[in-house]
Amino acid sequence: MTDKPLPSMVELTPFNPVYQANPHEVLDDLRERCPAHRDPTSGSLILTRYADVRGVVNNRDLWRDPIRAEEGAIMQRRFLAAAPEGVPRTHVASILTLDDPDHGRIRQPLAQALYARVARFRPAVEQLVDATLDALEGETEFDLMDRYCVLIPIEAIACILGVDQSRLAEFRSWSEGVIQALNPFRNAEQTAVMETSAAALNAYFTELMALRRKAPQDDLISDMVTLQAEGAELDDEEMRLNLQALLVGGNLTTTDLIGNTVRNLLLNPSELAKLKADPGIINAVVEEALRFEPPIDVTSRISSSEMEIGGCPMRQGQVMTVSLRAANHDPEVYDDPHRFDVSRKHRPHVAFGGGAHICIGAPLARLETAVALVKLFERFPDLKLADPDAAPTWRTLPFFRGMETLRVVV
Repeated sequence: MTDKPLPSMVELTPFNPVYQANPHEVLDDLRERCPAHRDPTSGSLILTRYADVRGVVNNRDLWRDPIRAEEGAIMQRRFLAAAPEGVPRTHVASILTLDDPDHGRIRQPLAQALYARVARFRPAVEQLVDATLDALEGETEFDLMDRYCVLIPIEAIACILGVDQSRLAEFRSWSEGVIQALNPFRNAEQTAVMETSAAALNAYFTELMALRRKAPQDDLISDMVTLQAEGAELDDEEMRLNLQALLVGGNLTTTDLIGNTVRNLLLNPSELAKLKADPGIINAVVEEALRFEPPIDVTSRISSSEMEIGGCPMRQGQVMTVSLRAANHDPEVYDDPHRFDVSRKHRPHVAFGGGAHICIGAPLARLETAVALVKLFERFPDLKLADPDAAPTWRTLPFFRGMETLRVVV
């Protein structure tokens, strides 16, 4: 037994230097001592066991929209978007947080169009990755995050959407700004950047939608306005808002997934050797990367009725915050969970959540990461960390795990 206090939600973010350096030092202790922990600072029940986490994310009866959370759900209610009276909920909240029936109504046509594009997108991703690698030829040392990992996801989604190449720099800047929508601790300056970026993206999507109605192109925005014209029940504001959600939910996370995986392969040469010997195992590599160091720490659900979770009674409106990272390292499910093992026997991870709200961009993230990894090590087979002993420069955005920089030598 120990008298050490249980961590608050803030202590499960990079604001806590111990958590930032090694999240599992904190999460393992919490899962062992109190796997269902009521945290008064956030007003939620924090769950860290795989069984509890998977049960929650797959439970389609639970709510997602912060507007349904009780007043005491302090952190959850910080996500509530302010809206003038009479504005529909679907004009301020995307499918990332909406509940049915609006969630299903909007997600279905978006998923239909997106998945059809991803299914035939591999050649474009390969071309994009090749061009990004070509720009590195002749260099002996560089920051892989800035020169590779950041570029691929943003250019891929820009290509899918139909963004003009001449607007790519602006589009990237706006996309980085709106990610603050997922930061409940953002300050006034970050909020201002988020709002300015969101307004610019809205204006640009409005322009593209008008252009595509007049002259459809081979892109997702053309697909969406076509589906809308054919009877899909979503209006222009819902379309704009959810196109932004694709950026918020996908760009930074895929950047981090690629960067984290490269680092873990370089730190585990025996696992990298397996990939080099047989690139056909790349899907297994990506799944182990998602389990071992997922880009997202947590997600949440709201109790829709009286129930019991992890042995704790819950009343309607109470919030459950589930640690995807802790669940993916639960020793009850994964042997030697803190070992990066690309040959590991497959057990479903929860890096993409689950249920009705499973990450809509998961197929695209998997595709981009697989192509980026295989081609990187084909082009630079002797790639190494510039300083293997240096501590990584983890970003401080709460609930996300990724590096500011990753210096490598070729």
